[in-house]
Amino acid sequence: MDSERIVASKVTGEEVQYEGSLRPQRLSQFIGQDRLKEKLEIYIRAALQRKEPLDHVLLHGPPGLGKTTLAFIIAREMGVNIKVTSGPAVERPGDLAALLTALAPGDILFIDEIHRLQRSVEEILYPALEDFALDIIIGKGPAARTLRLDISPFTLIGATTRAGAISSPLRDRFGIAERVEYYDHVALGEIIIRSAALLNVIVDFTGAEKLALAARGTPRIANRLLKRVRDYAQIKAGGAITPDVAGAALVVMDVDPIGLDRTDYLLMQTIVHKFAGGPVGLETLAAAINEESNTIEEIYEPYLMKIGFLKRTARGRVVTEKVYAHLKISSDNYRQQTL
Repeated sequence: MDSERIVASKVTGEEVQYEGSLRPQRLSQFIGQDRLKEKLEIYIRAALQRKEPLDHVLLHGPPGLGKTTLAFIIAREMGVNIKVTSGPAVERPGDLAALLTALAPGDILFIDEIHRLQRSVEEILYPALEDFALDIIIGKGPAARTLRLDISPFTLIGATTRAGAISSPLRDRFGIAERVEYYDHVALGEIIIRSAALLNVIVDFTGAEKLALAARGTPRIANRLLKRVRDYAQIKAGGAITPDVAGAALVVMDVDPIGLDRTDYLLMQTIVHKFAGGPVGLETLAAAINEESNTIEEIYEPYLMKIGFLKRTARGRVVTEKVYAHLKISSDNYRQQTL
């Protein structure tokens, strides 16, 4: 279901090239995340002055906030090459060994979804991160022996949406660990204006602001909305994105002014109408809306919690008074009716 949502925060296959064309190339071009950028600039400049690889970097936070973009920017700022893979793609220790031995001195290995690495692969990674060496087991049984193979000093950049799912031994080996936060609508408006210029789309400030408010704090969603509203403006409004055009396009896309779509409404209405506002357990809620529990936990809930619509409690999920106001339901009257 999430792949069909225009406000989904995960990237689809067809969007990879589109995102790449809009991706900033330098820290100075990267909008938002000011505190993180300031720290990264210091770490990068210090490493360059010492002529050393950058310490290993862990970037964690919700999807769509720029972790991959920052990895590419770090490589460009350091003046090195970057090799890209993901946790699920590195299935065997040999896969990781092939990647590491191909790195030149100072190069960056970027592993997306690093929390999904196999434990056997992690164990090969530990000496590589600490000593820039690979321990290769030759033979089997009592005759097996370990051969240590030196590799070039490198930087690992790991990205994850679930920092808590990374094992402690792996997490402790990152010298730099930073959370990427949701963006405010001002930064998202700047991102939309920049992307519009790259796409040769006419958008005024207030039109960009309207899209920014519906972008769920996420640049990926902001750019996706811009792309779809561009289509609407081209066919219905002569090509320019004004506030009225942006608002009309959002209605067509079933996205409300704060970025909630039909799936969000289904989740909120299910908790309100079927479970009297909660609490309701995650598995029960997943069955009620016919969705995977991990999808609810990782994709739907973070934004609803960020805007104060949903709470996680020891007994389950609970909607807040803001949901009743947004749905234009009197919480007191509703609860009396359901008793």
